[in-house]
Amino acid sequence: MATYTKYESGIKHLATDINCATDTFKIALTNTAPNVGTHEFLADATEITAGNGYSAGGVTIGTTSSETGGTFSLTPSGDVVITASGGTIGAFRYAVFYSDTPTNDPLLSSFDYGSSITLNDGESLTIDVGTTLFTLS
Repeated sequence: MATYTKYESGIKHLATDINCATDTFKIALTNTAPNVGTHEFLADATEITAGNGYSAGGVTIGTTSSETGGTFSLTPSGDVVITASGGTIGAFRYAVFYSDTPTNDPLLSSFDYGSSITLNDGESLTIDVGTTLFTLS
């Protein structure tokens, strides 16, 4: 199971330039360890090379939002699946979650798989994003 960690700058961006109800959220893959204290934007994460079923910028996560009693929740429409087609994807160890709508693509969190992964042609990775991406209250 992957270890989840939030970026320290993510809270600032949630308060200033991310619109949780309308932004597009994505997960990108990297094999370079995220620094949650200093990395702020997708460009700070060295993304793996696009190709063979993986697009530059990663995979879009469908989301819905709700607010009840002063607590806002961003919920994924389902897990993220990445499938290698026509060759390999990777190696990668980390999946970074970010908003693709604001300038510079602010980072929110990352998943660490513990060791590098390479998807061979036809293999898939399912990223279990849980039932709620985050809540704000």
